[in-house]
Amino acid sequence: MHNELEETHPSDVVDLKDTGFGYTLSVIGGKYKIIILYWLLENEVMRFNELKRSILNISFKTLSVTLKEMEADGIVVRKEYPQIPPKVEYSLSDRGRSLLSVVNMMCDWGEMNSR
Repeated sequence: MHNELEETHPSDVVDLKDTGFGYTLSVIGGKYKIIILYWLLENEVMRFNELKRSILNISFKTLSVTLKEMEADGIVVRKEYPQIPPKVEYSLSDRGRSLLSVVNMMCDWGEMNSR
């Protein structure tokens, strides 16, 4: 990281989105993605309404959009069962489960620093 007091030159500036950190933030950033990730790590498979009940104050639309984004990023797997009424389950892909260490570190940091 650059020391904030150092003079930076245009050639030294790195676009955050072009870094591993920036990419990780794009995948798990936002208001609810990390919370969805947490619940799916805890429960392995959840239905939409189970997620909705677990995440306080999230709207149906926001949950739906966020799950679609996470599915597009290869983090969440959506499995639809052809039955009536429709049954849809969400789980983490291998790629999503690979974020377990990141979530564990965040939990550990919170435990150590919340007192």
